[in-house]
Amino acid sequence: MAQKSVKPSRNHLSDQKSFRYLPLLPAMASAIAAWRGRREIVSPVILIYDPNVVDSRGLSTFVALRLIFLSEPPASAVRTTLRACLVDQRGVPKPSHEVSQRITFKKPQDSSERIKLEGLGYVKDDSFSVQCTLDVLKEIGEETALEELHLPSSDLHLQLAQLLQSETGADVTFLVSGESFSAHKLIVAARSPVFMAEFFGDMKEKCSQCVEIKDMDAEVFKALLQFIYTDTMPELRQREWDAEDEAEYEQQEEADAKAATVMAQHLLAAADRYGLDRLKHICAGKLSSSINVDTAATTLALAEQHNCPELKTRCVQFIIRTPATLDAVLATEGYKHLEASCPLVVIDLLKAAHGRKI
Repeated sequence: MAQKSVKPSRNHLSDQKSFRYLPLLPAMASAIAAWRGRREIVSPVILIYDPNVVDSRGLSTFVALRLIFLSEPPASAVRTTLRACLVDQRGVPKPSHEVSQRITFKKPQDSSERIKLEGLGYVKDDSFSVQCTLDVLKEIGEETALEELHLPSSDLHLQLAQLLQSETGADVTFLVSGESFSAHKLIVAARSPVFMAEFFGDMKEKCSQCVEIKDMDAEVFKALLQFIYTDTMPELRQREWDAEDEAEYEQQEEADAKAATVMAQHLLAAADRYGLDRLKHICAGKLSSSINVDTAATTLALAEQHNCPELKTRCVQFIIRTPATLDAVLATEGYKHLEASCPLVVIDLLKAAHGRKI
């Protein structure tokens, strides 16, 4: 910030209340040399104009400033902000209203727009004081940019997977369908509100180091633990078939797809049981992309029981899309399960089919 008092030549005298100034050009440069700052970047030159804006008596009451760029820009452009106001030379009155202008210089002799300051009350003995603040924004090209540091990908999920596999520091063992799985109470509790309540609430498992998980297959619980530790779902279709006969290959693929669907169904139920909403949505997405005549009714029942509205809608749309599809689904074992477990869903399904007039 700089403040400089400037005195115009005698042929421009007027009273303090209304005055008219004519241009003062090179003579002003020496008057503001102390305010110049870094000459190699920008050099401000104050010019006084006879402005076009006049008062009711036809007299100008404004002082005008310009900022002029003198040297070659160190980069493609130099961006600055100039803030200026008039102040009493004794510093008694408050500064005038501050005017700000953003200026971009691209070549020598580039000039800012004229900045006009209200001069009434700030001229004393044919001179005035202007207070200026000049901000020069550094361009990237002014300095050699540092090479961007390469950040390695996050491997937290791999480290936690290793922790699960090594059983280091494990403090709880889950018994599932005759198999045991070691884990860490803090980790499973942080991921699952159900485990949080069991291990850090008032439930009996709080002090237990061995917990039995009922009504769940061991492979399903293993996949559940993998998601808890790594936030990734295991690949449901892992077999690589090498059958030479095309018919045999198709049979194996069909069996693999069916097994993957069953695993996704059980894993969805397990995710809902332990409050793992993200895993539940992942499973629902996989099931919605593999709906067929054999799985539609079973998946519809699952969607109803575990609050998956989007999956439920997809199942209904598939079942009622044609009369042939509806008849085929009604003949499956899955539909019998749907009738027994979700009778209201069956009613809604038949209503939807009637509405489609299939």
